[in-house]
Formats: sequence, structure tokens, C-alpha cells
Amino acid sequence: MQLVWFRNDLRLQDHPALHAACSRGEPVTALVCLTPQQWEAHHESSARIAFWQDRLNWLQTELEALNIPLLRLSLQRFSDCPAAIVELARSLQASHLHFNYEYPLNEQTRDRSVCDALQSAAIEAWGYHGDLILPPGSVLTGNGGPFKVFTPFSRAWRRHLLQVDHAPLPAPTAVPVSDQASTTAHARADSDAYDRLRWPVDQGALLEQLQEFVESQEPCYAEKRDFPAIKGTSSLSPALTIGALSARQCLAALQQARGDDSWLESTWLNELIWREFYRHLLVAFPGQSRLEPFRPEVETRISWLENEKAFEAWKAGETGYPIVDAAMKQLLATGWMHNRLRMIVASFLTKLLRIDWRRGEAFFMSKLIDGDFASNLGGWAWSASVGADAAPYFRIFNPQLQSEKFDPNGEFIATWLPELVSLPPKERHKPDAGRHLGRPAPVVDYKRARQAALDDYNG
Repeated sequence: MQLVWFRNDLRLQDHPALHAACSRGEPVTALVCLTPQQWEAHHESSARIAFWQDRLNWLQTELEALNIPLLRLSLQRFSDCPAAIVELARSLQASHLHFNYEYPLNEQTRDRSVCDALQSAAIEAWGYHGDLILPPGSVLTGNGGPFKVFTPFSRAWRRHLLQVDHAPLPAPTAVPVSDQASTTAHARADSDAYDRLRWPVDQGALLEQLQEFVESQEPCYAEKRDFPAIKGTSSLSPALTIGALSARQCLAALQQARGDDSWLESTWLNELIWREFYRHLLVAFPGQSRLEPFRPEVETRISWLENEKAFEAWKAGETGYPIVDAAMKQLLATGWMHNRLRMIVASFLTKLLRIDWRRGEAFFMSKLIDGDFASNLGGWAWSASVGADAAPYFRIFNPQLQSEKFDPNGEFIATWLPELVSLPPKERHKPDAGRHLGRPAPVVDYKRARQAALDDYNG
């Protein structure tokens, strides 16, 4: 018996662990560990959990068609996994466990504990790099160390990519019948912020979404990606986060759509490389998983403020800055936020309100349907100027100017702050917009807050 442990890799195609298990010509059983206390400790959002569980139910049906039962282990925390998996493996007389690596420190610790427990039971555990196109440690500087800056990493990443086979693995075919039976699907964890129509779990719908993007939108991605009022991004981040699609599948679709070597310079490819960069950093610098700043010499100069009133206003989308508030309303209502807006609201919290970036990082994880620890952590540390290849400390977004540039007609603002629809488009960007319509006064004065931040960062 071969066991396959699914986590955030809920797919059949390009799944190295599943592919390896099925290639042995023996019965295969899939397992998944449900750990709600761990999800809570990691600030997993209800939207992400509901999406993950819907996809898991889809996966169960697909696996059963291949004669692979899916067993759900109802546990609480990662620390419960070793004993439970060993007990299951023994009961099934399994010889091997196959799994795809995850890179945050808690997940690495869990996997090492499971592997050690299995080894003590004379059961082999094999890990595979299914979450990345190029595994950690494969893209290094000339001195053999990890990259700390994105641009040289991306150049080296592209060079290395051309030297290896990066084609996605096919889905497996049916395996010998097992005498096991899948455990009953658990009830879905519903969430008000989870729209099942917008975020499908069916593989056909996801592949269609990917194909439509690379053929119709990717060619103009560089020009449209920063404008939240238009459909300029792929919206594939939730699927990537739970592994419904792999990064290799995205890369293969891009290559096929471009049809020539121009895919290597794609702006969207750069976004996939950022995803790789943040994961490589988690492995090379474990302190990142403990929320330690990548640049402590910068953070030691910062005096984070305990301004609970301002923090609550930011979380609720009531800061008095329309673009910030509209973005936060979008997050609260949908569990998703446009990437340009993520940078704007993060800069606002860390630079203008001077509230610890870790609080913003945790709040985002608690709301995002695409909450991805590595990318979310990297983005927040970048915004606070304490992360790898971070924005210079003096780079402080002016919310009004950002709004005027990327939502010039105030369409996005009007969508999420409908009380401002009656205002002329140019008036919707101002911090005091809609005061007579019930909108709150600005929580800070931009010029004063900016200067205070500069003084603080300068030590």
C-alpha cells in the first residue's frame, strides 16, 4: 500500500507525490489531516478554509474514480499528525508515505516529526518539491549562497529554468483497487466572504480560467494589472494557494500561449518568480517564519504605535481615505483584494499609522481567501521596509495620488463606497470626500504622518 498525504496541493495533475505513488503499480490510499486549532493559530480565514474543503470534496470524487480512497484524519494541531499517520500506515500495512514539501517553519517541523515517527515504524517517507517550479537551494549566488534581492534572483532563476525539465506531470491513471473506502465528506465551513461562483473548484473551470487569461489578458497584463476597477489580473491566486493549480501548469500555459521565447520576459512570469523568491527565502532564512524582520537594522529604528482606534478604523475601512477604505471593504466582503491595493493599504498602516506590520499581516491572513503565508509575509515586510529587497523606508504611498493614478475615474471607489457615487469622479479621491454624506474624517493628516514616519525611520 502506498499512502499519499495531501495538504495545500489539491490536484491530480503535476502532483509529484501522487505521480510517484501511482507509478509503483500498487494500491494507493490518500489521506488529509484536518487541524482546526492549527488553522486558527495560523489565522486561516473562513473563506480559505471553505474553499479548501470544497476543493477537497471535489478531489475525493476524482480520486475515487482512480480507485484511490481519501481518508480524513480529524485532529487538532500539527503535533497530532505523527502518531495519527503512523497508526493509519500500520493499519493499512503501508510501505511508503509520499508528500509534497511545504516551506514555512511549522510545516517543515511537522513533516520532520512525521518522517521520524514513520522511520521508527520501518515505513519510508518520500518528499517531493511540488509547490515550486525550481526547488529551494537550486538558485544560488556565485558564492553559493541564497539571493537576498529579487532582480538578480529572477535573472538566475530564468537561466536555471532553461537548463531543467519543467513540464507539468500528467494526472495518474487508475491504480489497483484498494479495499479501503473514503471517509464521508465533512460539512463545508461556510463563509460570508466566499463566493462559490467566483472561485470555482472544478478543474475544468480553473483550467479554462487559466487559458482565458494567458490568451486574452496576459498580453496586456503589464498595462492593466495596477487598475482595480478593471479585470487586469489573473485572479488565480486562490487556486495557487491551495494547490488546485500548480505554478508549473501556469508556466506551461503561458509558454503555449506565447508560442515563442517572449514568455521569458512576461510581466506575469515575474509574479510567479516573486512567489518562488518568497518560498526560497523561507527555507534559507527560518527566522522569517517566526516573523523576524529580514532587515533588523531598519526595524530597530522604528517606534511602532499602539493606536487601537486607528487600527480598528483601518480594519473596518473607515480611515477617511477613500481608496484605502474601498480596498478594505472589498477585502471584508469578498475575501480578496487587488494587489496594487494591498500595497496601498499596507503602506498606509505601516508608514502613516506606524502600526506594526505583523498586525496587518495577521489580519490579512484572517480574511484572505488566497492567504499564502510566504507571499503575505513577504509583501507586508516589503511594505514596512524591513523585508527582503524591501521598499526604501522613504517610499511612502500618498493614498490620494495612488487613487488618482490607478482609479482615475473613481470607479473602484464608487463600487465599494456607494455613498460617494453622487460626487464628481475627481472629488472621490480626496481624504475628506463625503464628509457631508456620512464618511468619517481622516484618521491622520498625510503630510504630518509622512514626516513623522520619515523622522522615525531616520532614527
